[in-house]
Parts: sequence; structure tokens; C-alpha cells
Amino acid sequence: MEKMFLRVSDVEEILGVSESYAYKLIRKLNKEMQDMGFQTIQGRIDTKFFYEHFYQTQNYERRDV
Repeated sequence: MEKMFLRVSDVEEILGVSESYAYKLIRKLNKEMQDMGFQTIQGRIDTKFFYEHFYQTQNYERRDV
């Protein structure tokens, strides 16, 4: 089962960035989501939203098994 949310360690690994920069990116993306009216969780980012913004994959789907 794929994760619904990515944590800081996941963002670090995927993008190859430092922990502090991963937090910064998550805060920025969460702010965008809040501006669109979504609820967010501090220190986590929705997996689909993350991939849409970094890899332009509009058709990314979670595979809930």
C-alpha cells in the first residue's frame, strides 16, 4: 500500500535534499493547499500533490491495496 502522505524523510530521499530544505518545501506546498481550501498536516504532504508539483504527473494515482 502506497503512502497517502509523504514525511520529511521521504521528501529528503526522493529529491536528495537536506532535512531543513525538505521542511521548507513541505511548508510551501502545504501553504498552497491551504490557500485552495484543503486541510493539511504539519510535516507531511499529500503524495499526489507532491508528485504533481515536482514531476508534473497529473495522472499519478495511489494504489490502495
